[in-house]
Formats: sequence, structure tokens, C-alpha cells
Amino acid sequence: MSNKLVRSIVYWLLLSPLVIVILFPFAVMFVTAVRPRDELFTFPPSWFFSEFRWDNFVDMWTKVNFGGALLNSLYVSVAATVLALVFSIPAAYALSRYRFRGKGLYRNFLLMTQMMSPIVLVLGLFRLMVAFGLVNNLNSLVITYAAFNMAFTIWMLQSYFNTIPRELEEAAWMDGATHLRSLIRIFLPLAVPAIAVTAIFIFINSWNEFVLALTMLRNNNDFTLPVQIFSQVAGRYQIEWHHVMAATVLATVPVAIVFSWLQRYLIRGMALGAVK
Repeated sequence: MSNKLVRSIVYWLLLSPLVIVILFPFAVMFVTAVRPRDELFTFPPSWFFSEFRWDNFVDMWTKVNFGGALLNSLYVSVAATVLALVFSIPAAYALSRYRFRGKGLYRNFLLMTQMMSPIVLVLGLFRLMVAFGLVNNLNSLVITYAAFNMAFTIWMLQSYFNTIPRELEEAAWMDGATHLRSLIRIFLPLAVPAIAVTAIFIFINSWNEFVLALTMLRNNNDFTLPVQIFSQVAGRYQIEWHHVMAATVLATVPVAIVFSWLQRYLIRGMALGAVK
């Protein structure tokens, strides 16, 4: 047996407890989602059951209004991601390339906003959205999620912009390019890994956010997935756990797809600035 194979086996043995801990909740969700309803509360608990009930997913889709909540979550997450990137990229470029009065104060302000929990601002945000007439409107979540994720996005992109040689930008200026054109033609193509990492971060945060969505939305047709799944549990005399778990399993699929699609950029982006 080669040394490489032995090392691989040892590494997997060391990682196996962590893998089990991570995958255990997903295994419970999946088993509950495909288990017959009559076997949900068997005692003692068992991983085995009589048949796979794939119809649970079909029934859940219609009874839980999963399709509408899925579209709402996709709209909010994608729109918040795009909006945050549109405003963060120029700000990160300015912090990276320009010197101006109050630059250090602005950087500290961004850092302080990262330390503040959105829950603390729920009441103020709700009153603000009431003033703008955006309560029970998905756009209120788009604006709020984008605003809360911009600080991290600016910090992330600025760190990567600092690693891009200034000579590339100066060469573009000598060819007659403006600052905006150099940003679009030079910085953005080189910053794809950083943009992908921040996009994943914003998308996942927006997809999983619950408190603000529960506060801002009132109409069942406008619920995002976390609120819609919560509505199947809260205040109900009888909870259909197989439907709840089926919805939870499907709710993880878009995040897994986005993560897998941008994984190569994520790995590159995790080493931002490590090697110059």
C-alpha cells in the first residue's frame, strides 16, 4: 500500500467525525421527508421504514405553497446580491485607489456596521419601511439585505483590488481609458474570484435570513422560504413534519447549486492576498 493511499485513509478517518456531525441533520431531514406519515413518531426512533414516500414532496409543493415562496426567495436573494455588488464595487475601488479626507473613518465605520446585529435595528427598519410604504413588499427585503451585506462586500473587494498592480491601471490611462473604463476592463475581469466569493456570501445570507422577512412581510403570497416553512410550524395544532422536512430539504438545493457552480472561484477567493 502506497504512502499516498495510507495518508488519504488517515485523513478521512480524522475527518469522519466532522463529516458525520455535518451530515447528520441533513440525513434526519431527508429520512423524515420520505417517511410515511404514520411512521413519523415510532418509538424507539429508527432509521428504517416501510417505504419511500416521494409523494410527500408533491403534496408539500401544493399544500405549503412552496413554489411561490421559492420564487420570492430567488428574487430577493438575486436582487440583493446584484444591488450590493453594484454599489460596493465602485466604493471598494475608491477605497483602494484614492486618498481622501475621512477615508480611515469610513473604513472604521464599515467595520463597526459588521459588529451590529440586524435584530437590534428591526424596529427602526420597520418604521422606515412604513414611511416609504414598503411594508409587505419584497423590495423592502432587497434593499435591507443589500445594505447589511455591503460592508463585508466593500472590505472583501477592496482587499483584492489592493493586490492588482497599479501599473496595469496606469497603462490603461496612457491608452486613453477613463477611471470607469479601467475599472470595467481591468479590475472586474481580474476580480472575478473575489466577486464570486462575495456573491455567494450575500446570496446565502439573503436566502437564509428570517427575522427581517418575518417582520416586513404580512401576506402569505409574499413569504420567503424561511418564513413559509416557519408558518407550517408556528401556531398549528397539528404539524405535518414530513411536509416541513420535505420543504427544508428542497430549500437547501438552490444554495447547494450556487455553491457548487462557484466553488472554483470560492477556493481562489479564499486565498486573496496570500500570494503576491
